[in-house]
Amino acid sequence: MSTESKTFSFIGEVVESAVIKAPISFVWHFIKLQEFDKFWSAISKAEHVKGTSDETDIVRWTFKDGDVVELKQDEHSSLEHFITFSVINAEPKLTYSSVVNTIRLWAVTSGEFAGTTFVRWSTKFSSDADLGVIEDAKYKRQDALKDLSKAAEKLAKERK
Repeated sequence: MSTESKTFSFIGEVVESAVIKAPISFVWHFIKLQEFDKFWSAISKAEHVKGTSDETDIVRWTFKDGDVVELKQDEHSSLEHFITFSVINAEPKLTYSSVVNTIRLWAVTSGEFAGTTFVRWSTKFSSDADLGVIEDAKYKRQDALKDLSKAAEKLAKERK
């Protein structure tokens, strides 16, 4: 009897960050995998596919360009304001073995940026991801953070 285990070494990482001119509660409102289509203009549909337990959720994102990814929520903390998720399936197939994303939020509580939110989105790719994949991810994260900023700032203005 043979058991196969996979171990991935992560080598490529993209880190993008932004300061969003809205309180953390308005930004955090959007940081649920099934809610990304509410802010990220590249996604046409985000839907909950299944949950294998109370702690595991699978969400499918359909992008406007036709690509589809299924994501597994690995961690989610409303206390620490972060979510970690990985791609478990993609059409077309990924050209690399794995990718893990973490989005973390911090409330800015003092100084000239008090009342805003600092957001950091890090993406770690398996060592077989090429430079093109990593560069593409960088620009997609930048666009997503711009979209998140617009959505959160709009929500904050509506609720004032």
